[in-house]
Amino acid sequence: MQAITVRDREAGPDGLSLTERPYPHAAENDVVVRVHASGFTPGELNWPATWTDRAGRDRTPSVPGHELSGVVAGLGYGTTGLTVGQRVFGLADWARDGALAEYVAVEARNLAPLPADVDHVRAAALPISGLTAWQGLFDHGRLTAGQTVLIHGVAGAVGSIAAQLARAAGARVIGTGRSADRERAAAVGADTFLDLETGKLEDAGEADVVFDVIGGDILERSAALVRAGGTLVTIAQPPKVRPKDGRAVFFVVEPDRARLADLAARVRDGRLTVRVDAVRPLAEAPVALAPATRARGKTIIRVTED
Repeated sequence: MQAITVRDREAGPDGLSLTERPYPHAAENDVVVRVHASGFTPGELNWPATWTDRAGRDRTPSVPGHELSGVVAGLGYGTTGLTVGQRVFGLADWARDGALAEYVAVEARNLAPLPADVDHVRAAALPISGLTAWQGLFDHGRLTAGQTVLIHGVAGAVGSIAAQLARAAGARVIGTGRSADRERAAAVGADTFLDLETGKLEDAGEADVVFDVIGGDILERSAALVRAGGTLVTIAQPPKVRPKDGRAVFFVVEPDRARLADLAARVRDGRLTVRVDAVRPLAEAPVALAPATRARGKTIIRVTED
């Protein structure tokens, strides 16, 4: 089969290339998925699991891309809950080959059924961004109706979903971003938008939950914006500065079949929109995902035509 592989950690996304790889083996409780569309997170090339297996052994050349949508092509021993020919989407395992390939082996529990009226491109853009948004807001941030959430990067893949979920839950949304993000912020439900290019972060005001996807100076200064008893949530890095009277949480997204199914239902019903800025074929993935040519927002690689 054809797949995108990476061998050199120092090369980053520029080190991606299209190669031939063996058809994947389905271990116990695995499924093999014929991939229709796949997502790629540039930061994953910095994750240790991209380069080594769970035992710490080198596994290069490795196949990146951990968001996928496709059709079940085979079942491993003992696999239940999914059937051959079923449309599915979800997360490929962090420490195994990913989904920038024609086929991928995935733990069945990491996948959810995909409704027939949700296309594979939107589905492939949903798992990491959707689960990160939900887990950050509700599992870690404990956001409830009537509260205020401040979302950094509100126009991005995670931020735009987080804003929509927060509004649906009855929360007030303050979004931050660059000048070009103002229109997108309004479209996803931000009540207030702070342009970080022209305004001061401190002008955003206090919030019950601050959700950060940026890190660095923005993360450290955000601790002062958390109301008493509130939570600073980040996926960027462990925070060095904590709220004076509140919690600080750094987390890594976890697979969740039930939540994936809920998110897909929201997309199907029009209650949630997923941002996709570019769609390119597998053969063009090395160019499409290189820093110099990558779209500003989410890029999805179409592996197989629907």
